[in-house]
Amino acid sequence: MTLTDRLKAELLALPLLTTPIRAAELASLLRFAGGLHTISGRIAVEVDLDGAALADRVAGEIATIYGIRPQRGTLPAGGVGKPERHLVRVVEDGETLARQTGLLDQRRRPIRGLPNRLTTGNAAELAAIWRGAFLAAGTLTDPGRSAALEVGCPTPESAMALVGAAGRLGVSAKARDVRGQPRVLVREGEAIGRLIGRMGGARTLADWESQRSVREVRANTNRLVNFDDANLRRSAQAAVAACARVERALEILGPDIPPHLAYAGELRLTHREASLDELGHHADPPMTKDAVAGRIRRLLAMADKVAVEQGIPGTEASVPSDPDN
Repeated sequence: MTLTDRLKAELLALPLLTTPIRAAELASLLRFAGGLHTISGRIAVEVDLDGAALADRVAGEIATIYGIRPQRGTLPAGGVGKPERHLVRVVEDGETLARQTGLLDQRRRPIRGLPNRLTTGNAAELAAIWRGAFLAAGTLTDPGRSAALEVGCPTPESAMALVGAAGRLGVSAKARDVRGQPRVLVREGEAIGRLIGRMGGARTLADWESQRSVREVRANTNRLVNFDDANLRRSAQAAVAACARVERALEILGPDIPPHLAYAGELRLTHREASLDELGHHADPPMTKDAVAGRIRRLLAMADKVAVEQGIPGTEASVPSDPDN
């Protein structure tokens, strides 16, 4: 079962609350799962739902809250892997239901967004709006870089109304157009978790946060490993370049090298992968890393000076173009 299915099942299992909250959820379901149609000259309300349990919920709430008995129907699966669709339709009292739920205004004009009385309601009613919208047309993806809680919307106005409701719940959401369909997206992990909790998906939230924590730990571990690999690679490249320059310096200076500089150069070549601090410990007697670095620096400078005087390549010329190889 996907996270989307688990969250929807949990939301459907929530105990029914007060009538205003149930009415807000139902109005949102009707807005985001269907719309108004004209059948035999009458205004009808029809919603297309993806599960029998959700269809039972919608039909039951229409009958309980508004005293209207809806019709039920099904549509065959649209293809392999696609579920059977469930229809809930009100024809005879469709206009009455549309007015009462805010799909029609007082002049019989369709409302393209959500009724103002819903979007300005209290926090429980705003959560019910989001719960209805998610049950109708929502998806929740696994936590990670592409995590998202998304709702498909019938109109740009309904998308903006949903964004406004999220904002009043303290959640940042964005409306966008995807292949011609308005959608509302919540992408930031904290915001997704907050919205799941607001809608009432406590168990799904716990699972989602658990998966999110595991993925964050894994991502942090991978970043640290990559960081360490990069540091090791840079250190290895620097050691290759340093040894190449020291070898060239010893070649240029020949027997005229001061003994203390020659000793530092040989120390570098003997322990090619050691750090300057480690080279100091290998020295006899031991030296500080600054002392080792200073001697190697003077060795290279002396060799480069002689190379310029003789008109031959200096120590830099011996550094390979690709230290990794």
